Amino acid sequence: MNWLAHALLSEPDTEVRIGNVLADLVKGRERKQMSDAFLQGVKHHQKIDAFTDTHPVFLRSCSRVSHPYRRFAGILIDIFYDHFLASNWEQYAAIPLETFTGELYADIQAYPITFSEDVQYALDRLIADDRLGMYQHIDGIQNTLKRISNRIESRTGRDFELDSAITQLTDNYNALSDDFAHFFPLLITHVQACDSQL
Repeated sequence: MNWLAHALLSEPDTEVRIGNVLADLVKGRERKQMSDAFLQGVKHHQKIDAFTDTHPVFLRSCSRVSHPYRRFAGILIDIFYDHFLASNWEQYAAIPLETFTGELYADIQAYPITFSEDVQYALDRLIADDRLGMYQHIDGIQNTLKRISNRIESRTGRDFELDSAITQLTDNYNALSDDFAHFFPLLITHVQACDSQL
């Protein structure tokens, strides 16, 4: 799952939620400096990913991704599922999406830790562009794919166009929407079971 789902499925504790959301950004030495609550959020994130990445419904969604995008299927479906979550937010959350993301952004800005320059830049852009809120729009998803393309290009020095993979969402929209509607309640149940064991 991607950022929005991790935020929604996290415990309400602010530090745990921030750790859950930022688990893929804050790594190595920087992660070791974080609080126990932040690290609990990281573990929560990892449990969500482990369940998701091996679930038959998620794998079915991945199989809908055609070549030449198949090797990025997991990344694409993570992002596409956040689109369906944002688009159907009222089915899964008690407060409006704009309120939820606004509170999350405020918590991140108020968090009393200085992140690395790269992480801080990513967070500043996340908030300034309301990237979580933009997941509800197709062009918001395409912009996300473009940013991933740019990161891959900067790391590899080769031209890369993952943003054209938006067709994998638009061409399979109803099937992927059905997959998400089937999968997400199962993930919620799994997360609740894990939380009850803590």
